[in-house]
Amino acid sequence: MLLPELDRATDRVLRSAAALDDAAVAGPSLLPGWTRGHVLTHIARNADAYVNLLRWARTGERTPAYASAEARNADIEAGAARPSAAQLDDLRTAVARFASAAAELPAPAWAVSVEKSGGRKATAAKLVWDRLREVEVHHVDLDAGYTPADWPEAFSQHLLREVVNDLDSPDLVLRPDGLGHDLVIGSASAAPVVTGPAHAIAAWLAGRSPGKDLRVTPDGPLPTLPAWM
Repeated sequence: MLLPELDRATDRVLRSAAALDDAAVAGPSLLPGWTRGHVLTHIARNADAYVNLLRWARTGERTPAYASAEARNADIEAGAARPSAAQLDDLRTAVARFASAAAELPAPAWAVSVEKSGGRKATAAKLVWDRLREVEVHHVDLDAGYTPADWPEAFSQHLLREVVNDLDSPDLVLRPDGLGHDLVIGSASAAPVVTGPAHAIAAWLAGRSPGKDLRVTPDGPLPTLPAWM
C-alpha cells in the first residue's frame, strides 16, 4: 500500500503551498492558462473526488468522483482566485478528508472496483497510486521550486512504466540510467533510443519537461510526443 508515500508527498506539497504568498498564488503555473491558484484548487478538489470514490468502495453506493466535467472545471475556476491563506486552509482540509476516508476503509473494500472519471475502472487500492501521481505531478506544475528531480526514485520508476503503457507514441526505446533493461514503445526496430535518469524520461513523456537532460541515439532532436492524460 502506498499510503505512507502519499502522506510524505502530501506533506511536501503542503510545505510548498505554505511558502506561497498572495502574489505567487496568483502567478502563472507551468500549466498553460492556469495560475498556481488553479493548481492548488485542483489538488484539493481532486482529494475530494477520491474521497467520493473511497466512499463508493466502502458503502457500495455509487458516488462519482465529480458530479460532471463541467462541475469539476467550475469548482477549479471558482477557487483559483482565493488568497494564499484560503488556498492553504482548503488544501489542508481536503487532504485530511482523504486521509480520514482511507483510514475508515475496511480491508476487503480496498479490492472493490469503482468507476473513475471517463468511465475507467480501478480498485480502491489503485486509487492511492492515482492520488500519489496527482500530488507529485501537480506539485511540479506549481512551479514553486519542486521539480521532477525531486521525485522519489520509486515514484519516477512507477510513473515511467505507467506512461510507457498508456502513451500512444511513435516507436521509441527508453534506456533509463541504472535500470538494466530497455522500455519499448511500439517496435524497437530502427526506433531512436532515449537515455537519461528515470525521472527525466518520465517527466518528458508526461509533458512536464522538454527533455534537455536526455540523450538521443542516433543524434538528433527528441521525437514529438502526443499529450499524455
